[in-house]
Amino acid sequence: MREFYAAAPIPIRDDLAAAHGRAWARIGKPGTWWTGEARVAIADETRRAPSCALCRARKEALSPAAVAGAHDRIGELSAAVVEVVHRVATDPGRLAERWFRDILAAGLMAEEYVEAIGVVAHTVAIDTFARGLGLDPLPLPQSRPGSPSRRRPVGAKAGPAWVPWLEPGEAGAGELYGTSRPPNIMKAMSLVPDEVASFFDLVAHQYQPAAAMRDFSREYRAISHAQIELLAARVSALNRCLY
Repeated sequence: MREFYAAAPIPIRDDLAAAHGRAWARIGKPGTWWTGEARVAIADETRRAPSCALCRARKEALSPAAVAGAHDRIGELSAAVVEVVHRVATDPGRLAERWFRDILAAGLMAEEYVEAIGVVAHTVAIDTFARGLGLDPLPLPQSRPGSPSRRRPVGAKAGPAWVPWLEPGEAGAGELYGTSRPPNIMKAMSLVPDEVASFFDLVAHQYQPAAAMRDFSREYRAISHAQIELLAARVSALNRCLY
């Protein structure tokens, strides 16, 4: 997959380019709750959200709830999906459970919400990587025909997150988590296991594999564990990450 970033001004690791290639191709494939066409449309909306007039006005307001209006949107995605995509892409630090409940009341299923979040996260990660290299965003992937699988983990139930999730020991959790103790972000996406697998494939190559994160006996990247954590903490603070 070296050709994925052939125009990059610096060499990109083959494993990282390959992980991006897998994630990007998967956006165009039918997911668990969204068709390939809808997933590509979600990625497209993610890219357009920063230029949305309503999103800019809300970002500048003391409270996003104080600004009414309609999003600048494209395609046939519902208003509820567009609201999720735009808010998550532009102002995630001020999302609230009441907002989430309103999204569900508007007709979006929790499973659809989680998968949409997964597509937004993949798109932002890969687009940010390209922007950091001074490259144009990758062309959107071609959508593939087919129907969503619509498989919901039988063991998913209400927990500390807004959405149901899989706790270790529940049906299906072993296949998803293995024997390790899963982080909360993994559990929060576990209502759609395929999104967990794809997102943490990116994490393993952009950041570090789970075992390497906790192994301080040696360094795995060109920068140290401490430097990686410093950068991650700074980026999280700028993005108003809950953690």
